[in-house]
Amino acid sequence: MTDKTNDQTNQNTNNNHNEDCVFCKIIVGDIPAFKVYEDDETLAILDIRPINYGHTLVIPKDHTENLYTLPPELACRMMLTAQKLAISVKNGTDADGITISMNSNVPGQLVDIHAHIHIIPRLNEDGLVEWPHKEYKEGDMQVYQDKIKAEL
Repeated sequence: MTDKTNDQTNQNTNNNHNEDCVFCKIIVGDIPAFKVYEDDETLAILDIRPINYGHTLVIPKDHTENLYTLPPELACRMMLTAQKLAISVKNGTDADGITISMNSNVPGQLVDIHAHIHIIPRLNEDGLVEWPHKEYKEGDMQVYQDKIKAEL
């Protein structure tokens, strides 16, 4: 696997693209992007609507809609890329930490047609609070454990 961090477009040898997908258009070079990392299977670009400056997206070069349809090997490759970039994003933005996330069919999701991982630099003073937490009622944890295990 060859790392390519310059701005040249790397032609995807798998040619699995969706002509209506903004990320596929970026991958083939039809839409410009600020690339921070590229290898044979993944591309990392700056998010054009960042939560914090340096917010980076890791996208597979093969078109895959979301986590549900993502081949396991490609999911692993994406996470390896995210892990590799996490320290670079943290240090390059002087962040206090990072948040890694991946949405799949989430309300309000801007790009819901191509799988991607967010690497979000976090600052102690960024004003982003944790998600609200809930408490299970008596017996509910067992119910949800059983439901999830039944789907495996």
